Amino acid sequence: MTFSLLGRLHMPALGMVLAFLAVDWTGSYAIGGVIGATVTGGQAVAGPLRGRAADRSSAPKLLLLTGFGSGLGMTAMVGLTGWLDPAHWWLILPLAVLTGLSHPPVTQLGRAIWPRLTSGPAREAAFSVEATLQELLFVVAPMLAAFAVAFWGPVAAMLCCASWAVLGPALFAAALWRAGLREAPPPEAGGARESGSLFRMPGFASLLAFFGLLVGGLISVDLVLVGWARERGTPELAGLLAMVWAVGSLVGGLVAGGFNGRPRLLRRAALSALGLLALVPVLPPIADPGSPWLVGAILLVGGSAVAPTLAASNGRLADLAPADRRSEAFGWMASATTLGAALAAPLAGWMLDLSGPAAAATAAAVLAAMSVGFVAHHMVQASRTPREKTQSAVT
Repeated sequence: MTFSLLGRLHMPALGMVLAFLAVDWTGSYAIGGVIGATVTGGQAVAGPLRGRAADRSSAPKLLLLTGFGSGLGMTAMVGLTGWLDPAHWWLILPLAVLTGLSHPPVTQLGRAIWPRLTSGPAREAAFSVEATLQELLFVVAPMLAAFAVAFWGPVAAMLCCASWAVLGPALFAAALWRAGLREAPPPEAGGARESGSLFRMPGFASLLAFFGLLVGGLISVDLVLVGWARERGTPELAGLLAMVWAVGSLVGGLVAGGFNGRPRLLRRAALSALGLLALVPVLPPIADPGSPWLVGAILLVGGSAVAPTLAASNGRLADLAPADRRSEAFGWMASATTLGAALAAPLAGWMLDLSGPAAAATAAAVLAAMSVGFVAHHMVQASRTPREKTQSAVT
């Protein structure tokens, strides 16, 4: 778990650093959102392919190869922004796609291994602990990124992300190798490997839509904080507020981890959406210039639902997928979340350029509210479909 989290250390920082880099280069939040969306679009395409490869081959080798490609792509993007005229910013998009396609599958591998190591309540606890500890990344990484941008500039911060994109997955690969998790997982119950599309499983598509919309809303908040902090002339404030938000999520995850019984995903998702909606009236132009203390308080309270929601949804996906297809299922989840971010980032950037942080926060809240509808639809489908029928649908 430790090295799985370390392997993702640069990921929460990348969106913020890339936003600062692109905006300083072009002067436009919308263009910055398009560049970020292109990177995450490449990640969305690669997610299930990397997961399927991990289900059928050596995960450590896959991590080493993709980590090197990802770090190389980020370094090349930095070089291109220093050489290319901002008027021709669109020439960076093919490189952004390649960088996204090389994204190492640390997250889906890190989540797919828990059902291989434990089961029952212990597995649910592992998902809860993993989701909670991941919030430490959202405490540390954005804070480090914002201060790196403030003191050394976005170029140096981006190069730090590129370096860790190589080193972090390598550390996780070494941990998997030492733990004996070198080969692909065996088929469930010793039978033949499952075939067919995972989308034939009832509830799978609606669960992916939930992931994409929810994470799209959450990712939009990062851009809202970057825009607001930059307009105030205090870029380090974005990292501090992101840290407060993550601390709230961390506390919520620790509290929820002690609850007994099956987690109520629908209720947790609704609380996450309400936390985003509460930001709208305290940001400019509705509240001008806006109070960092009030925004921080709302982020602290509203963030307490984030980690519990993610933990419950990860456990639900693990229940739904066959044992020898879990990395692929979590790869589809990663694709759904990155696709949601890819769609949400330019929307939030456009709303920032057009009407300010409050409008962008409204867009984030709408996406989260839509996700609640999809998770309700998923739960209706899941309640009508026994696991045996789900498995036969995949076969």
